[in-house]
Amino acid sequence: MFEFWKKRKKKNFDERRNIEMNSLLQFLGVEPGEDRLSEVTYFTCLKVLGEGLSKLPLAVQRVSDDGGIVDLFNSPLWQTAKVRPNPYMSPTTFWTAMENNRNHFGNAYAFIERNPVDSSVRLWPLDPECMRIETDLLRELSDLDDITYVYSSPSGKMFRFASEDILHFKSSVVFAGLVGLSVRNKLRLSLDGAMMSQEMLNELYKNHFVPKAAVQFDSASLVNEDYEKNYLKVLQEYADGKGDGGNTFLPLLPGTSIVPLNIKLTDGQFLELRKYSALQIAAAFGIKPNHLNNYEKSSYANSEAQQLAFYTDTMLYIIKQYEEELNYKLLSASQRRRGFRFKFNIAAVLRGDTKSQLESLAMGVSNGIYTPNEARRNLDLPAKSGGDRIYFNGSNIAVEDAGKQYDGKIMVDE
Repeated sequence: MFEFWKKRKKKNFDERRNIEMNSLLQFLGVEPGEDRLSEVTYFTCLKVLGEGLSKLPLAVQRVSDDGGIVDLFNSPLWQTAKVRPNPYMSPTTFWTAMENNRNHFGNAYAFIERNPVDSSVRLWPLDPECMRIETDLLRELSDLDDITYVYSSPSGKMFRFASEDILHFKSSVVFAGLVGLSVRNKLRLSLDGAMMSQEMLNELYKNHFVPKAAVQFDSASLVNEDYEKNYLKVLQEYADGKGDGGNTFLPLLPGTSIVPLNIKLTDGQFLELRKYSALQIAAAFGIKPNHLNNYEKSSYANSEAQQLAFYTDTMLYIIKQYEEELNYKLLSASQRRRGFRFKFNIAAVLRGDTKSQLESLAMGVSNGIYTPNEARRNLDLPAKSGGDRIYFNGSNIAVEDAGKQYDGKIMVDE
């Protein structure tokens, strides 16, 4: 009786532990038994997009009346953008979490906590699977006064937020305009196929790439069913290296033979199909082949072009969406009218090598695009006295002023 209750108690504990583990995995956004994050291409795409956004510096700026750009270092929003979105997360960690949620779940949410005393703002990421958007389905979207975000926290509490209190970033696939569709749902079949191919490779590794074999019994010998099962079990133990002879020799009894089943990966074009599936998944994310270490049709110069194309073709849409949401939700109408804005600095990752960067800055200074101090700021160098003036090459003149330098002067041949 004691052993019975002991086993029953252990069984109940294991079941309760499995339920708790599954609940934890679901809270973390991982599907028990179907973890698509384990697929290396999918994980790489999430990593590239998350790091691609979080490495861009985010600044709070104001466009002045003369068209100049002024960084608002003393603004409370500057602390949110550059120092800490909330006390527990750096800007890099926060924007990585937002981008991962946006791609994995199709939507990323953050609660905006405003402090009316000092006008400071804190941003708190929310679990997308706990969020629900409420609308009156009997009314047209244009007739709605507002939409309500209903968040059911893991502790069981329910919170209702107005749209102005939630930052909502959607995936690129949006139909109704309110929610986005996740990439994993659109690519479910491709991801499942890629995961099964990885499982097959793992199984081959586990079997030391030894092909499966058929054990053939002599028809003349009478084989007992129990004897056959026990013999096959012993052979499997020897093949797995658990027998006394290791995995070098197999004990074959008289009247039996082993026929290997040679199934080659090349026969089914396994590698080609696996590579094609990886490129399909990457294309859905907008990831270039060089990010997957696929350099078959790339050179060094081509890889640089692909990196530039990645930011213009893929990241520019994502960055624009983030800036639009931040400008509308975190800035007042008065601030927007006065030229306040959030801006990701793409130039920070497109600087190139030192030589190219110096040549670009020198050309900008000599052509009146940068002041010397602005160019020095791009190199993290301190400002110098007199460096805030615009310099221009005197050989360039306006078309309407052409020839005026010769007025009242006599040209004399040497």
